[in-house]
Amino acid sequence: MADDADRKAELEQLAHLKAMGEKAYDDMYEAHSPSDANARYSDAKECYYDAIGLANQLGLKDEADGLNKRLAHIKAVFRSQFT
Repeated sequence: MADDADRKAELEQLAHLKAMGEKAYDDMYEAHSPSDANARYSDAKECYYDAIGLANQLGLKDEADGLNKRLAHIKAVFRSQFT
């Protein structure tokens, strides 16, 4: 039973990290200065790196692959629009 509760908590943490990463990505577009955009970009990357690590730890390879693709997209957008 404890294992089920732990897994549920970890899956909730994964969902939270993804949501926070997306919020930081959205906030990049609302930034009022290049340094603010860069800070939001860093926040997004950190959330996604943590989410990828957790997905791998949980054995969710397809989820980790999807998160890696999303992170690559975020990086490409930042590089093309904010640098």
